[in-house]
Amino acid sequence: MDTAARAVLDQLPTLTHRGLVVDSPPGAGKSTLVAHAADVLAHSSGPCVVIAQTNSQVDHLVRRFAQHHPHLKIARLTATDHTVPADLQAQPGIRIGTRIEDLEKTADVIVGTAMKWATVTDRRWPWAIVDEAYQMRSDMLLWTAGIFDQALFVGDPGQLHPFSTVKTHRFAGLPHDPMNSAVAVLLANNRDLPVHSLPVSWRLPPSAVPLISGAFYPFTPFHAGSSETDRTLTFMATGMRTPADTAIENAARTGWALLELPARITHQIDVEAFHTVLDIAERLLIRRTITTCEGAPQGHRLLPGDIAIGTAHHSQAHHIRALLARQYPHLHGVTIDTANRLQGSEFRVTIVLHPLSGRSDASAFHLEAGRLCVLTTRHRHACILVARAGIAELLDAHPSNDPVHPGVASKAPDGWEANHAVLAHLTQHTIYAQTQPSHRRG
Repeated sequence: MDTAARAVLDQLPTLTHRGLVVDSPPGAGKSTLVAHAADVLAHSSGPCVVIAQTNSQVDHLVRRFAQHHPHLKIARLTATDHTVPADLQAQPGIRIGTRIEDLEKTADVIVGTAMKWATVTDRRWPWAIVDEAYQMRSDMLLWTAGIFDQALFVGDPGQLHPFSTVKTHRFAGLPHDPMNSAVAVLLANNRDLPVHSLPVSWRLPPSAVPLISGAFYPFTPFHAGSSETDRTLTFMATGMRTPADTAIENAARTGWALLELPARITHQIDVEAFHTVLDIAERLLIRRTITTCEGAPQGHRLLPGDIAIGTAHHSQAHHIRALLARQYPHLHGVTIDTANRLQGSEFRVTIVLHPLSGRSDASAFHLEAGRLCVLTTRHRHACILVARAGIAELLDAHPSNDPVHPGVASKAPDGWEANHAVLAHLTQHTIYAQTQPSHRRG
């Protein structure tokens, strides 16, 4: 563990404040810190509660506990309508239950979603750890605050914040706005709480950190834990001079590429762009890409599971998966999902369908800084974006005009500015593709 994380762990057993906040940029070891903190607290204060925001986050933490802290007795508190993955059910050291009464007496660490913990009203523990705390709505903090005396809040201030499927504009600026993040409300009402930052990203390569830190983390800058010579991306087979080949070659040299398709209004469904992201993944595998890094200095052959394709909308991810199944079966194993579901994941190479590609407008959803931040921070080696031409003009035609609400505190940057910063950086990494017929695109 690095010095910053160790300082957090050393402070926990003797902390006199009600809580402690840790800001963690992408790949800074947030999950590792949560696991070590739970271990420390379980041994110093008794059973420790761990609160995450989604079932996938809970399952990820339970796997990490089982793999790296097998001496801990882990319990997975789950809702009755959620099916815990089979690999966790098969672990003999993990107890799974829907009732806290069945788990609390034999567990060192109990992990569950905030929604599930909100149903526990007659128990209290010395410590809780809130993972992805910036994703936690303030009303969920209110519902769960009664089950712990002290809490460690760990989260990424630059990525996706709480969201709702109903309109919440009438609450904006009010102290009881449920869409405020748990951390924002916590710090607004407890100004003396200690706040730590993890200043090193062990995931992102040096080619990515200056852009990501400047565009998305103006209040919590960070640097790369690796050097430029630690990460390489090379090909065992030569290219065919296609736009996809040019894009992956540029990404191999610089860590970035933007493959720009001709301007066209497509909104969510853009079949040509869907084929393009799959073509890029296909060329990465056909050319037998080799990556090297601190964990694999001898070289690693890129596999489908090392690649992710990120989108803004579920419908886009669904269409790309369907295309893959019908026309790119050899890409089976490539992860295709939205920013919301990719948050917390890590891959060697990511391919991103830009949220503003093919749009006629720039809504708050598509401009959200956290969405673009998640999509462009999942990689260890390279990030390749695909977009229709015209995003810069779209941004200029839709300047940021969100109303300012007094009392709203956020560490997130303005989405309009962040998008412009990313686009300006990608200008020097842009490959222009002309529309060409393909036997797959009929």
